[in-house]
Amino acid sequence: MIEKTMSPSDSDSSLHNNSIISQSTKQAILYSKRHTISNENELKQLVELINVNRNDIVLDLACGPGIVSFAFAQFVNHVTGIDLTPAMIQQAKILQKEKGLTNITWKIGDVAKRLPFDNNFFSIVITRYSFHHLLDPFSVLREMERVCDPASQGRVAVVDITIDPEKGYAFNQMEKIRDPSHVRALTFKELESMMQEVGLTNLKTGHYKVAHQLDEHLQSSFPENQEYIDTIRTIFAEDIGKNRLGLEIHLEEGNSIHFTTPITIMVGEK
Repeated sequence: MIEKTMSPSDSDSSLHNNSIISQSTKQAILYSKRHTISNENELKQLVELINVNRNDIVLDLACGPGIVSFAFAQFVNHVTGIDLTPAMIQQAKILQKEKGLTNITWKIGDVAKRLPFDNNFFSIVITRYSFHHLLDPFSVLREMERVCDPASQGRVAVVDITIDPEKGYAFNQMEKIRDPSHVRALTFKELESMMQEVGLTNLKTGHYKVAHQLDEHLQSSFPENQEYIDTIRTIFAEDIGKNRLGLEIHLEEGNSIHFTTPITIMVGEK
């Protein structure tokens, strides 16, 4: 069942957007270079599950520095990337130039509002690692469905963290401390219900886990108070062997804390 929430007010949306822009601006350069974000095997799984072809016109929603856009641009006609944070789009343009890809365009825009595209415009609409930052992911998914074209075998894809229901509260409380722009990670069933409710059919799913080393992960984290970093380390240390956060936290060489983030790929047809 989908957790129903009231639509966020303009004031709430503005404050939250400021938080996203603040966090994303600080993270932009590090985010574009982290191997856990641009892992080729994960991107290959995504491209294959969506079954792309050379005629596809793609929208990459909340595209960040364009990692997904670049993966798709090698196989499709054109990609449009849209993101709220100018610093992320700046990094995307730098990386695009380095890669020599000419079939990508970028837009700065708020994906939580009506998208600046016509109905049935794109054959593929995708977003990766954004839903847990959204105040109202369901309304964003409805917009993704709106701009997707059924005449070209339209596909809508969401890639994000999904947490077991019994672990969601602990995970979300921790993540809000680490990243103030975090709202809530969905469960698999919630994401599935959303996809079905907006009318998407023939759902296909894939799963993978992203491995992290805690200290490296915290180097690209910017909580409201840097003293919270020690709080996060304590939360992780206390969860070793317990898995209350759903992150399989464990020790590796030299008592270094490692963990994995569970990711779901979900693709539906319009």
